[in-house]
Amino acid sequence: MPTVKYQKGDMVMGRWPGSNLYYEVKVLGFDANEQLYTVIYKDGTELELREQDIKSILGFQVRSRSRSRSRSRSPGRPRRSRSRSPARTTRRTSSRTSAAVATVAITERKDTKKDEDRLSSLQETKAPENNSNNKHEKTEENNTANKVNESAAMVEAEAEKNQGRYNLRRRKDDGESKPVETKLEPLEKKDAKLAAPPAAILSTPLDFGGKMGAYFWLLFLPAWVLFIVLQVNQEDPSLTNVPPPLPPLEAFLDAQALGFVLLWILFQVLLYILPVGKLSEGMPLRSGKRLKYRTNGFFAIVVSCVVVAAAVHLGVDLTYIYSNFLQLAVASFLISILLSIYLYVRSHYAAPEQLALGGSSGNMVYDFFKGHELNPRIKDFDLKFFCEMRPGLIGWCLVNFAMALAEMKVQGLDAPSPSMILVNIFQLLYVVDGLWNEEAILTTMDLMHDGFGFMLAFGDLVWVPFTYTLQAYYLVTRPTPLSLPAIAAIITLKLVGFYIFRKSNSEKNAFRRNPADPNLSHLKTIPTATGKSLLVSGWWGVVRHPNYLGDLLMALAWSLPCGFSHILPWYYMIYFIILLVHRDSRDMSECRRKYGSAWDEYCRTVRYRIIPRVY
Repeated sequence: MPTVKYQKGDMVMGRWPGSNLYYEVKVLGFDANEQLYTVIYKDGTELELREQDIKSILGFQVRSRSRSRSRSRSPGRPRRSRSRSPARTTRRTSSRTSAAVATVAITERKDTKKDEDRLSSLQETKAPENNSNNKHEKTEENNTANKVNESAAMVEAEAEKNQGRYNLRRRKDDGESKPVETKLEPLEKKDAKLAAPPAAILSTPLDFGGKMGAYFWLLFLPAWVLFIVLQVNQEDPSLTNVPPPLPPLEAFLDAQALGFVLLWILFQVLLYILPVGKLSEGMPLRSGKRLKYRTNGFFAIVVSCVVVAAAVHLGVDLTYIYSNFLQLAVASFLISILLSIYLYVRSHYAAPEQLALGGSSGNMVYDFFKGHELNPRIKDFDLKFFCEMRPGLIGWCLVNFAMALAEMKVQGLDAPSPSMILVNIFQLLYVVDGLWNEEAILTTMDLMHDGFGFMLAFGDLVWVPFTYTLQAYYLVTRPTPLSLPAIAAIITLKLVGFYIFRKSNSEKNAFRRNPADPNLSHLKTIPTATGKSLLVSGWWGVVRHPNYLGDLLMALAWSLPCGFSHILPWYYMIYFIILLVHRDSRDMSECRRKYGSAWDEYCRTVRYRIIPRVY
């Protein structure tokens, strides 16, 4: 057995990956197989570090020399730093460089009654380089040199002779010494235990057009859903037509429709909270905590199908969904608005580490749209996870089934048309697969990074069940005849897309869960400074997002049964291309910040993003 130098619970100085910057961390454990220590930073970030990247606090010596002129002070005046807070330090390095601007804050506490200064702590707040994983909530002043008071005292003596600018000499094993700027700042939190990486990495770019974009999407998304729901009822349902005249106001609101939607959501809540199914752990949060989720989605859709079938057998007319599609959409929109308001209000009572970095811009409208709180919960009931996978997704299948019944009623058929059957089966398979593999959603961007606000609430409760069902809605009054070869070709396309989608997602999820799995030893990877590796084998060696490729092929198979007479049933295909290209862009930016030069190497290795030799 190899000798373990540092034990669980030890406080040590850990090097930030990809830089020569050290922060105080706590050892959580040691992996003897990988020869890696798991450590945790003040903000909850967990990383795996090798032994050479860890130093004992006693051996971590800080040396400093002044680079500025001395300045006289009045004997009776207390010393005051004229430098800025480290949190305001501006990084001047290009995103292509691997260097980082750093600051060292020497904190002072002043006793105004006794007119004496006491050096309380020496804090290193260097900004790590651009390949950080961008997960830090805020910078805290903390005590990182309790064991080096002699060195700190010498630095304080130098501080009296200058304007607060020092040079930090790197230790010999770090390479050539380079001067870095230091600042003086008051100590705010005396009892802080661990050093947090600096505020420079807290900033996350604003998505969807930033603050002005949030205003636009808040108005555009509901208007667009209203437009296509009204348009699909027209004789010529084309997206290029002038919007139809609005019906009277009373046509939008219906108490029965609102009651139907509320009943459906409460039914799905009941299925979610039943102690059936697996309790799955989510990915580590910034606090280091892992939330638990009840992943019983497959159970929920099976029970839902049984209940719906029983309702139809008992004479319940589900064609009501077709006849009141607009009213149901408006009712779902009102519920999503009320939910979004509740989420935004409650987010102001959440702890800082529970907030989403991307939804903490400080702008009320943007944070309301993007989502301010990352994982809002009522006790153990996770609101975001529930809405992502239950009422809208299973509701999608319910609406499709109602459209098939409506087609039989309107067209006087004994059975749905082949086109309607294909659309229903294809989309039902997609939803069932998602719920069967529900645990995989815990590693997606929505669950890990996006807050729960209007964007996801509206998308889950309105966008999915009332726009993804347009193919079935279109076919109610416009059945498209299909030949046997056409049906065979469409089914083949669907199966190929589904195979690529499921196979690539399975590879990714297995690799994320346990990269050291012997069954994955044949996969090629590119190591990164964070200790993780980028997968460049299997489908992930063909394109960067093979799961998106499979998704697009399946979307094409859903649209082909509707023919080419109108563009409206192709709306999902068009929208999905835009969505996946945008997600790819967000993913590229995030991974470049997180993995730095390793990501550039990955992009050179896997050249195409979604479609081989095309994009």
